[in-house]
Amino acid sequence: MSDTATSAPAASHRRPFEAGEFFRRYGTLCIFVVLVLGATFESHAFLTDRNIMNVLRQIAGTGIMAVGMLFVILTGGIDLSVGSILALGSVVSAITIGVHGTGLGLGISILSGAGCGLVTGILVAYAGLPPFVITLAAMTAVRGFALIISNGQPIMMDDTAGALIENFGSGFFLGIPDPVWLMALVFVVAGVVLNFTKFGRMVKAIGSNREAVRLSGIPVPRYIMAVYIISGALAAVAGIITTSRTGVGSGVIGVGAELNVIAAVVIGGASLMGGRGGVVNTLLGALVMGVIGNIMNLVGVPGYNQQVCMGAIIVIAMLLQHGSRWFKR
Repeated sequence: MSDTATSAPAASHRRPFEAGEFFRRYGTLCIFVVLVLGATFESHAFLTDRNIMNVLRQIAGTGIMAVGMLFVILTGGIDLSVGSILALGSVVSAITIGVHGTGLGLGISILSGAGCGLVTGILVAYAGLPPFVITLAAMTAVRGFALIISNGQPIMMDDTAGALIENFGSGFFLGIPDPVWLMALVFVVAGVVLNFTKFGRMVKAIGSNREAVRLSGIPVPRYIMAVYIISGALAAVAGIITTSRTGVGSGVIGVGAELNVIAAVVIGGASLMGGRGGVVNTLLGALVMGVIGNIMNLVGVPGYNQQVCMGAIIVIAMLLQHGSRWFKR
């Protein structure tokens, strides 16, 4: 009798299974697993080592930009300029590496992206202008600047100075492409920053309740400006990776890249209202985007149809993200 009395309260404290909460937390993982299984059955070439390494190499740039976008979205902002900054980083790296050498050239390229983010961040954080409008303007202006300094032509990297960076773009370490190692490093550092530092806690808090953070004496504009600098710098890194893979700097690459990056973060469960999102799910979101594109290429889906499928996946991800609200109704 006493055993029954003891077990009854324990059972009463068990939380019932909530489908909405489950999909909110693990929806991205579920989508990824389903896509991998479907891709495996659809094409025998999908799980080959060569194809997997190809997918990972292709998403390296998107994944790195997604980390920067995650920081921005966590504050409740948006950055539409990352595709154009990618192009600027590509052009600047191709020019400066040949003139100043690899180390200084890479530094200048990353600083060019950080500078774009700085300007955007100041206008958003201190002038109080809408992030969507400002980054949309930056998307156009930065793209134009990249085309101006490249004269609208592809810029071939210097054979000698550019050899090291080109080897990085096509090289492997322990059987894994070099750009993937860089992407992994960026995700690890971002995870540590978001989860174990004051900066990460403040970024999340600003997205959850900006006014409360401001009233507590925290310099909110400084943090908002910082996340746009991070986003710009990482977009330039993605541009360097693109140049390292092709050996060419171009002002026309990265068109529409911002949509793929935002999609990766949203599929990863981040809220566009800010305050919610994580590094692991953002990585899964980038992998989902890569798997979708890869399997559609393997089965010969036309390019226009691929865009429709991408849009549908984003809608499904949003439905899963907000599913917990509907399941409670």
